[in-house]
Amino acid sequence: MIQFSKNPLPFQSNRKYSVLEILQFIVLSCLILYFGKTLFIPLSFSLLISFILYPICKWMETKSINKGIAIVICILGVTLLVGSVIYLLFTQFSEFLQEWQSLRVKLADTMNQLSILLFERLDISVEKQSEFVKYTLDNSGSQAFSILRNTAYSLSESLFILLMIPVFAALILYHRQILSNALYELFPPEKKSTIHEILVETIHTYYNFIKGMLMVYLIVGLLNSVGLLIIGVPHPFLFGFIASILTFIPYVGIMISSLLPIAVSWITYNSIWYPLGVILVFSIVQALEAYIIFPFAVGSRLKINTLVIIIVVIVGGILWGAAGMILFIPFVSVAKLIADRTPSLKTVSVLLGDGEQKKASK
Repeated sequence: MIQFSKNPLPFQSNRKYSVLEILQFIVLSCLILYFGKTLFIPLSFSLLISFILYPICKWMETKSINKGIAIVICILGVTLLVGSVIYLLFTQFSEFLQEWQSLRVKLADTMNQLSILLFERLDISVEKQSEFVKYTLDNSGSQAFSILRNTAYSLSESLFILLMIPVFAALILYHRQILSNALYELFPPEKKSTIHEILVETIHTYYNFIKGMLMVYLIVGLLNSVGLLIIGVPHPFLFGFIASILTFIPYVGIMISSLLPIAVSWITYNSIWYPLGVILVFSIVQALEAYIIFPFAVGSRLKINTLVIIIVVIVGGILWGAAGMILFIPFVSVAKLIADRTPSLKTVSVLLGDGEQKKASK
């Protein structure tokens, strides 16, 4: 039988961990997360989905619905929701392609005007401009194979993640009792209530995370719409909230959602300044969302200070790309839950917290 008293688990020991030990643990964790991201990214999304769907599955099971059927219904619901977002994304792109003929004519006119401007203001001849364009195309063509290979790898990796997420989520929900019992066995019996409390609060934390994300989408949609309304783009609220919803897909979502308002504004006003205005509005709102709105809206609900949220978003982007910018926030909130209940990690708890508990105690 395992003697838990010999294990230096954080729930058992009251000794203080040094800064060096904490830094070593952080570096080791980052290395494991980076090299194992192919497994950990879909598994993390699956954990997020399973924690959110658990109360719904539990409620359905109390209504005499079979456990497996309840899980399938919940997973199908999430799949339909994600499919709707993807369909909206492709709808935006297809509508943009329908306007491509008009845009191509306007793009050619703009390039001609730019060529004339370069000749008149900078005395760059048409021959030199043509040579520069040809040289650029030749150099980019030599790298085309590498770009296509990287793109194909990224698409295959993304497809693998999308396929594995619902599978992992369904299995986690189905075997949740086995997984929780295994977790309890890692700690002494007297700590079972503490582990159960952390699990319950983790589910609540993930709910708060989703609520914070919904608040972010609402604020970003309003800011997008007001910005497009000010510069005079047609249907500003439609374009603004579509762009907000598609920010769920970092980088790519906002790029594709901006194509249609850019095209419509260019065709409507026959001026390059309106498309530039759309790009400016979306860029400003995206910067506000990444560094102010998201940390404040999500961090306040998770009781984590804004500075830590911003750092975590950047670190998540470095390690896991766009997925890490989403997933690392609830990771930190769970780490704070553990640190709050571990005397030896009290420094980490204070560092991650927003100071509300200290104020309340006073």
